[in-house]
Amino acid sequence: MIDLYTWTTPNGRKISVMLEECGLPYAVHPVNIREGEQFKPEYVAICPNSKIPAIIDRDENNLAIFESGAILIHLAEKTGRFLPRATAPRAKVMSWLMWQMANIGPMLGQANHFLNAAPEKIPYAINRYVSESVRLLRVMDAQLAREEYLAGDYSIADIGTYPWVSAAFPLLKQASPEGVGEGANVERWINAIAARPTVKKGMEVPRL
Repeated sequence: MIDLYTWTTPNGRKISVMLEECGLPYAVHPVNIREGEQFKPEYVAICPNSKIPAIIDRDENNLAIFESGAILIHLAEKTGRFLPRATAPRAKVMSWLMWQMANIGPMLGQANHFLNAAPEKIPYAINRYVSESVRLLRVMDAQLAREEYLAGDYSIADIGTYPWVSAAFPLLKQASPEGVGEGANVERWINAIAARPTVKKGMEVPRL
């Protein structure tokens, strides 16, 4: 049994999608980040960085894991799914997963913040983060022109990237249509993953 501590964000939904894809039993514990629940001592004991998501793996002596990439790797190794064992394909998946963690999440998150949430419209910040987000989408589109999924076969790289890109792609096409271009390969990839029943179910977690 997995205890999942999560909220309605792309990072949180990575893990609920993965749990659904793997068919693992799990209990959902919403952590309302708008009300500061991530700073409560009982949650900090699980995740010292006070971010979601985090899990406790009850099958592994109540092992607590935080950071979504680390959780995806753990669940993939636990179930033997979505992360190859062979060195070369495993390295490819890990490269694209780390690309998501280091680039897609931070950049798309900042672009969304300065476009939609910041109390003041700051042109420099908007241009900086939208431009880099658009560049990343073009990198992704070029890769998906060569491969069906980011690392060839469907993997934790796709599971980690999908919640971010599916939400941000329409926004970025509107903000910078010339920069994003047609993005046909990204759009095909989004539609293919969205059609998976387990992804649909995982993207609805947590139900509030």
